[in-house]
Amino acid sequence: MYMINLPTLRMRSWLFAPGDSDKKMNKAADGEADIVILDLEDAVVESGKADARNAIAELLRSKDEAQRARLWVRVNPLDGKWTADDLAIVMPARPGGIMLPKSRGRADVEELDRQMTALEVENGIEPGSTPVIALVTETAAAMFTTGDYAGAPRLVGMTWGAEDLADSLGAQSNKDFEGEFAFTYKLARSLCLLGAAAAEVVPVETIDTNFRDLEGLRKRAIEVRRQGYRGMLAIHPVQVPVINEAFTPSEEEVAEAREIVALFEDNPGAGAIGWRGGMLDRPHLSRARQLLAQVED
Repeated sequence: MYMINLPTLRMRSWLFAPGDSDKKMNKAADGEADIVILDLEDAVVESGKADARNAIAELLRSKDEAQRARLWVRVNPLDGKWTADDLAIVMPARPGGIMLPKSRGRADVEELDRQMTALEVENGIEPGSTPVIALVTETAAAMFTTGDYAGAPRLVGMTWGAEDLADSLGAQSNKDFEGEFAFTYKLARSLCLLGAAAAEVVPVETIDTNFRDLEGLRKRAIEVRRQGYRGMLAIHPVQVPVINEAFTPSEEEVAEAREIVALFEDNPGAGAIGWRGGMLDRPHLSRARQLLAQVED
């Protein structure tokens, strides 16, 4: 089993850019997003997919290795007819990673791995070196496989989708009357988070379609980060700074985490320690170390 090494790549903000717009792709590539997802799926109509593939490949070839590391490509779903063509054009241009939409489970990631490996070998790329993030809740059936991704090849992240899931269910809306996600979609969010934790990969929150409500975006990003998410998808560049800030631990959080780690290091035999009028145990130490891992190489 090969290993994916992403020592310096942050995964807070994942900005979509349509593959049929050179202007939007270049703007995204020059922007603040940790990762740019050059989109060949939903953003591109069937008649435009061939041109979009070539445009994405051209953009990738214009960048150096360090720049390409944050330029990923969302290919079309494996149950359609375009995935092989997508990969055949973009893989030789060495994208930073691949997003797999409408993943039906671990078998889809394994099939994607087989196709990518063949193209890596053919093009002199280290086999297995191109990472993958999977969209894991976009169909009703996929909801039942979110816990099956542990050990899946290349997988470094999992995210979820509410729009395609609503379409799969024949729902009129994925929101309740208060404008929040309805129960089924909150369940999808939870299953994605649990699945990512079980697979030991990065959980990434889905998009917020209202890019004008930045305060609402900020509140939601902070909320899901508290739940365990480590990043969020974006559909517009204005969302990126908000997401980056929300998913960056504050100086106060970092200082507190360091204090907790130091306290346990000074008391290596202790299972629980008094701290600031309360008690800390080993799960608090684990969470402190996880937080520090987000900001320290």
